[in-house]
Amino acid sequence: MKKNKLVDIHCHILPRLDDGSPSLAKSIELARQAVADGIGTILATPHHMDRHYTNHALSVQKAVESFQAELDRRGIDLQIFPGQEIHLNGEIIANLDDLMGIDEGRKYLLLELPHEMVPSYLDEIIFQLNSRGITPVIAHPERNARIIAEPEILYNLVKQGVLAQVTATSLVGTFGKQVQKTAKEFVKCGLVQVVASDAHVLKNREFSMTKAYQVLTDMGSNYSENFQQNARDLLNGDDVSVEVIKIPRKKRKFGLF
Repeated sequence: MKKNKLVDIHCHILPRLDDGSPSLAKSIELARQAVADGIGTILATPHHMDRHYTNHALSVQKAVESFQAELDRRGIDLQIFPGQEIHLNGEIIANLDDLMGIDEGRKYLLLELPHEMVPSYLDEIIFQLNSRGITPVIAHPERNARIIAEPEILYNLVKQGVLAQVTATSLVGTFGKQVQKTAKEFVKCGLVQVVASDAHVLKNREFSMTKAYQVLTDMGSNYSENFQQNARDLLNGDDVSVEVIKIPRKKRKFGLF
C-alpha cells in the first residue's frame, strides 16, 4: 500500500485534550506511527460532551493549528484536520453551533454511543440531525455491547440513513474474536462504510490501518478500495453511497466485550 495514502477520520492524536495523548511528545510519537502505517491525513477527534471531556470547536481548531505547526517544523509528513468525537446525549441539538463535522461543512457528524447501550432517544436525535442536513456517522458500533447482542439495531439505523465507522483494531482482532466477528459481519452486510483507527496512546489502541485494509482486501468485493474512497468522501463532504444492506445474524446472548 502506497505510503501516506490513507485517511484516518477518527483519531485521538492531539495532546492534553482527552485520554488520547498526555503530552506533545507522545502526540509526536503517535504522528510518526501514523506515517509509518501509511497514513497521510488525520481528522483529530477529541472526545466532546461525554462524562469526562468537553472540547469546544474553537479550542480544537487552535490545538490543531499548534500541532500542525509542530509537525511541519519537525518535517513529519502528516496533515491534521480538526474534528470531534461527539458523545450521544440530549444536548446535541441545543449545542450544534459548537459541534465540528467530519467535513468542514458539517454534512457528517462523528457520533459515539455509550459502550454498553443504545439510548431510546437516539432515533429522535437522528431525525433532528437529518432534518438539518446532517448525517450521523456512528463510531465503532461493533464495540457496543447492545449492538453486539442485537446487531439488527445497526441495520435499522442504516436504513434511516445513518453511516457507521468500524475500528481498524476491531478488524484485526485486537479487541477479541467476538468483536472481530461482529466487525467483519457488519462489513459484509454493508452496515459500516469506513474504517478508522480510533488511536490513543494506550495499550492495544494503535493505528493498524494497513493491517485492517489487508483484512478488507482478503474479504474481497472491493471493500478496501471502497472504504478508502469513503474516507476521502467523508472528509470532503461528498456523497457516500450505501448500496445493498443486509440483515445480520439473529439476536444472541448479551454480553460486554
